Amino acid sequence: MATYKPRVISLTKRPGQTFGFFLRTEQTEEGHLIRSLEMGGQAELAGFKDGDRILRINGTFVDGLSHLEVVELVQNSGTSVTFHILDEASYKQAKEQGVNLCGPQSAPLVNGAATQDLKPKLCYLLKSKKGYGFAFCSVKGKQGLFMTEVIPGSVADRAGVKAKDRLVEVNGENVEDSTHDQVADKIKLAGDSLMLLLVDAETDRYYQNRHMKIRAWLATTKHLPHKPRIIEMTKRSDGYGFVLKQEPRQTGHFINDIDRGSPADRAGLKKMDRLVAVDGKEVDNWSHKQVVGRIKQSGNECCLLVVDKDTDQMYKQGNVSPMLFWGEIKEFNSPPSYIEAINLPVNLCGPQSAPLVNGAATIDKPPSTPAQEREEALKPKLCKMKKTTAGYGFHLSGIQGVQGQYISEVVTGGAADKAGLEDDDIVVEVNGVNVEQSSHEEVVAMIHRGGSSLEMLVAKKNVYDQLKAKEEANTRLLLGEASYVDVHTADSPDTRRENRHKVEARPQTPPRPARRRTSSVSSSSSNDSFDIRF
Repeated sequence: MATYKPRVISLTKRPGQTFGFFLRTEQTEEGHLIRSLEMGGQAELAGFKDGDRILRINGTFVDGLSHLEVVELVQNSGTSVTFHILDEASYKQAKEQGVNLCGPQSAPLVNGAATQDLKPKLCYLLKSKKGYGFAFCSVKGKQGLFMTEVIPGSVADRAGVKAKDRLVEVNGENVEDSTHDQVADKIKLAGDSLMLLLVDAETDRYYQNRHMKIRAWLATTKHLPHKPRIIEMTKRSDGYGFVLKQEPRQTGHFINDIDRGSPADRAGLKKMDRLVAVDGKEVDNWSHKQVVGRIKQSGNECCLLVVDKDTDQMYKQGNVSPMLFWGEIKEFNSPPSYIEAINLPVNLCGPQSAPLVNGAATIDKPPSTPAQEREEALKPKLCKMKKTTAGYGFHLSGIQGVQGQYISEVVTGGAADKAGLEDDDIVVEVNGVNVEQSSHEEVVAMIHRGGSSLEMLVAKKNVYDQLKAKEEANTRLLLGEASYVDVHTADSPDTRRENRHKVEARPQTPPRPARRRTSSVSSSSSNDSFDIRF
């Protein structure tokens, strides 16, 4: 009988990002399938293939588990997970031959629903007159230092510290190999506050069995006293009503000059809040211009993650990003079902708006746009790019089997970004072929066939919708007079530039009926399938 050797692939992502694939079960197929790989995503680059079957997750055999149990295992792995993968043909052959794919070394499944809580924890302590209210010691036969004598009602007790918790980090510094005296000195030198990374016995065993190192970015933030704030705003005709600035002696982007009664004011934005993320994209390392550009791309609705001074100081003390909070909040938000996803309209870009920024920094009172300029803006854009080692740097989003695709998750500085692609752009043509009537799978195949080069005709959603309303086809002829087009190219490593290339005029793009789309980050289910994106 033939033997089958699975591929072992480890994936790591940053908080708030995805692994770049859908985990799917289908009535007509056995096993847990890999589907809809993100081009240039972690999974594709690591060697995942469409139709691959997942056999193990962090050592746990999953072929006989339910879809939801497998999803839970991946989610509880945090930002790093190891898969045992078998290709589709080998999997089906093994099933036909009755091969035991589990083997003798399968790891046990973690106890039911309790796996939801198997995370290390961050605990923030502010010393009182009576001290912190805990002690720690070494335990014979065990490596590390463990909490003991946690006084009920003390600072430590209220912060979530429990007896027998193992100490992993003190103020962002790993102490697993430190002596008792060394850790005691660190705590004394820390002053009146501590950020501790702790792990209880069950969680410790879970990570050790999977040979996973415990780090702060795997932890839960539920015990922390200060919370980042999610600010959701809808823009008025005079803007959001705040100014974004960079302080000369501070790192980061800060909120300033909030107009009373403005969307920013009503949403709870405060002066000197530090901006952490825009629409789920962390902006710590972005330039001021990039952050402003990202807010402009949001259209009429924008979601900001911000921290006040105390929250910022607390996270920095633990050397961990507030994006950890964002990722945890998103984990607990139940995604819509497949039917809900199809029938719920998603505002991907919103109506065309006037420029967001007035001058270099203000985001409150944008100048009006003349009607003539709005009319001239009603045209698509042609973007040319070459694949790098990191791929094209964007995600093609849509619903499998449903016509129509749009761009999402454009990587800043990537090939797509430099070529002019933006989040929520509607895809009209791929390499000169109209794809408005094509399925997601067909468009992906066209892109793959293009090799390392890609040419896309896209339009902003508001432009696309207005052209459809005017019954005007989206074609290259809208780009300029005669047979010339404006082309965004990724040739320059530092800046976007426009070149003009002569091309043959192509037939007009046939109109297609309006449809409703759903974001690619939601999970999907139907009578014959169930999938979720990671």
